[in-house]
Formats: sequence, structure tokens, C-alpha cells
Amino acid sequence: MKPSWDIFCSVVDNYGDAGVTWRLARQLVAEHDVQVRLWIDDLAAFVRLCPDADPCASQQLREGVSVCRWPADWVSTTVPDVVIEAFACRLPTPYTESMLQRSPRPLWLNLEYLSAEDWVSGCHGLPSPQMNGLKKFFFFPGFVDTTGGLLRERNLIIQRQAFQQDKALQQAFLQELNVEPLAGARLISVFAYENPQLDSWLDALASDSRPTHLLVPEGRILADVQRWLGGEGELHAGMVKARGALTVQVLPFIRQERYDQLLWSCDFNVVRGEDSFVRAQWAGRPMLWHIYQQEEDAHLPKLDAFLALYLEDLAPEAAQAVNRFWQSWNTGCDLSESWQALTGDWAQIEKHAERWCQQQAAQTDLATALVQFYKEAGH
Repeated sequence: MKPSWDIFCSVVDNYGDAGVTWRLARQLVAEHDVQVRLWIDDLAAFVRLCPDADPCASQQLREGVSVCRWPADWVSTTVPDVVIEAFACRLPTPYTESMLQRSPRPLWLNLEYLSAEDWVSGCHGLPSPQMNGLKKFFFFPGFVDTTGGLLRERNLIIQRQAFQQDKALQQAFLQELNVEPLAGARLISVFAYENPQLDSWLDALASDSRPTHLLVPEGRILADVQRWLGGEGELHAGMVKARGALTVQVLPFIRQERYDQLLWSCDFNVVRGEDSFVRAQWAGRPMLWHIYQQEEDAHLPKLDAFLALYLEDLAPEAAQAVNRFWQSWNTGCDLSESWQALTGDWAQIEKHAERWCQQQAAQTDLATALVQFYKEAGH
């Protein structure tokens, strides 16, 4: 009989948490032959990720995953072998009571947010005894082998490399999105949070000697792009605007598989949160991470920790250029000079992005690590 897993997700931050749990659920089903129920409290957000889904269904089967509405008033259900609460969402009290009554008791995992901070390795896999007698374990994704690793499907890197080596395939994909960049244009995708200094970067791109085609999926940064472009009316999917050497094109919100291909197609990717951040690393292309802003700048040590790890094997001058651009973007500073410095070391930064991808791909992926943890726990 297949092991049964429940994954609970409370949607926050514009689909990021839903994106991670949906990828994880699909991979567990496809590669590890387990039964998965994904409990999600905002099916409207889920439909953006899976357009075929029914936003009104209490339960539906999508790509082998049983997707369930997480109701405000919990209805009794069977308890599986493994329970994952993603990103510290609180499980329903009646559900935890049922976990207590199950024999054998399920493995309870708290899947934490991704971080490169040093303390993560020491906390990964630690038990957390609960007041009701259950035991919960902390499970941390990460970038070193003393953590749970990153979400990565089995053949992802091979698929990505084949795609990037096939110019006709890339062109066909871009044509499906009605993207027709100028010859020699730098192709950049931008999926980011609001940025008051975006104007300075767009000005630099517009005045560059090399043309840039900027692809902006519908999202939070669109208002800043609109402000820079000026004119009346809101930007929406399908619109193309040009100023100087810069062409801006708004893309619709696309499903995860196509977003991967978008990242693979671009020369540079600006990403945010956690899901797109990890996928940009698998693209093997230069990137920038717009980290989710927290109170009292609690996010900045997390940014510093990742940069220290990410830039460790890059030549000092190129590493300084990457660090400066990332820090400028994430602290609201002018972006024009730091972008010029970044492009000056482009060849090195490009090689480094692929090298980092291969280094991370050599480690155990998150889904496999979760399954191994389950087996080692004696289940």
C-alpha cells in the first residue's frame, strides 16, 4: 500500500507558498509513488498556478494530487502516514487530535522557509515535542548537504540544458507568448515586488547601447513599470511599450512549467520570494533575488547569508558587482551604476550561474530528502 501524505498550505505572499507546495506534491506523486492530499485555503490562488483546477471544488484530482479545500470549519478525515505543515501554518485542532489517536502516529514535519543562514543546519531535523504528546520535526530546505536541499525534479537539469541548446525550441516558446525580441537584444524577465528605485534601472536599460527586451509577468512590480512609462491606462498582458533601447512587454501569469521555460530563455532573471528564486537557480543564468521584506530589516541577514555562499567561488571583482546590484535593489538604492558594473563582468557571472546550478544539483533534492527522512524514522 502506498504511503499517504498530507500537505497543508495557507496562501500568503501572492502564491509563493502555494507554488512550493504544489511543486512538492506533484514530485512526491510522480517520482516517489506516494498518495498526496494538498490542503489549501485559497483555491482561487491555486487556479492561477493550475488553470485547469476548479476553484469551487472541495476535492479534485490534479496531476495525481488530491487537491482539497482547507475549510474554516474542519470536517473529520483520515490521518495519513506523513503530515507536513508548510511554513508554520497552524493545523486544525480537530486534525491534531485525530493524529494523537492514530496508531502508529504519523510523522509530523514543519517544512520551513528556505534560508542560507548558518544556524539552519543545526536546526534541521530537530524534534519539537508538543504539549499534546505529539512530536513535530523541523525540516529546513537549504543549499548545503546538512539541510533538506532544494526542490528539483529528477530530469530538470537535463531538460533545461536540452531546451537552451535548441534555438528553434526557444524561438517557438517565445512565439507562443508573442515575444519577438530584436536581433542581439538582451532578454530579461522581471517577477519582483514593488521597487521605488526601478526607474533608475529602466533609465539605464533605455540608454544602453545594446537593446533590451524586458518581459514582465503580471504582478506587483507592474505599477512601477507603468509609472516609468507614463501615459494613461493600466498596463495589462499583451501590451508592448518601447523607450530608447528598452522594449517592455507584459506577459500573462503563466503556469509553472512555462515559467521555467521563460527563465531558461532569458539572459537575466529578476525573481522574488522562494519558488521563483529556486527555479531561477536551476535556469543556470545570471539572476537577482528580490527577497521578501520583513519588519526591522530581518530579511537582510538572510540576503547576506545567501550572497556569501553564492559568491564564494566567483572572482572578487565580479562577486563585488553582483553583491552591489543585489544590495542596491533590496535596499532601495540607485541601480544604474551597479547595473553597469554587473554587465562589465557578464562573462564570468554567466559561467558562475551554471557552475552554481551544477553544484546544487549534485545534492539530494528536497522531495527525496523528505522521503528518506520518513523511511529513516521507521515508517
